[in-house]
Amino acid sequence: MFKYQILIEYVGTNFRGWQIQKKGKTIQGLIQDRISKILREKIILFGSGRTDAGVHALEQSAHFECRKKIMNVDKFLKSINHFLNKDLVTVLKVKKKNKNFHSRFSAKMRIYKYVIVNRLSRPVLDKNRGWHIINNLDLKIMKKAAKKLIGTNDFSTFRSSNCRAKSPIKSMKSVKIKSKDNKIEIEFQSQSFLQQQVRSMVGCLKYVGEKKWTLKKFTSVMNSKKRVLCAPPAPPEGLYLARVIY
Repeated sequence: MFKYQILIEYVGTNFRGWQIQKKGKTIQGLIQDRISKILREKIILFGSGRTDAGVHALEQSAHFECRKKIMNVDKFLKSINHFLNKDLVTVLKVKKKNKNFHSRFSAKMRIYKYVIVNRLSRPVLDKNRGWHIINNLDLKIMKKAAKKLIGTNDFSTFRSSNCRAKSPIKSMKSVKIKSKDNKIEIEFQSQSFLQQQVRSMVGCLKYVGEKKWTLKKFTSVMNSKKRVLCAPPAPPEGLYLARVIY
């Protein structure tokens, strides 16, 4: 058997998320089906992690095993993207891997980005590619709040009630906030995340930026470990899986 890793870029707007479901279109299902047809054998695609409905990826990582070696990678890429591109999905790279590689369990770091369009006018070019917020956000205070998230913490406050993770304790390596031309980008780095963790953290950072919450309130909510106290999660259209590091 041969093992291959693929790096994927996609717009998640018209999908029910990454993971195959009984009903609805999913990214995993679409790609798995196309690779199976091209290779003429049934393959199973394993992703680095799930992305929810409406969430995008700049570089999702996945792997599959097949009986036949892919002799011409460029031809394979052209063939699969011919079918995927109309759904706003594209395979960026195909890499041959050893038998020990696993797209999920071998990952050392995951990087997510959240995009906020902070202006009065509704975005047209960036429609469904960011969270449109009209109120002015105080980046200085948001950066101070973001620093509170760094380190090993119990992130129960930011955890979805449907989350299947064994533990709410995660280690956040970094949280960076930058802004240019009314576009705010928040980058989160951690080995793994809880379900809806990033969107929930962004929702709370927005409350701080709008001055609805003080820094003290933000810290209190975070330390409470109570989901009910969390601000409403940011919408999925602003979230991007940026990169998976091995």
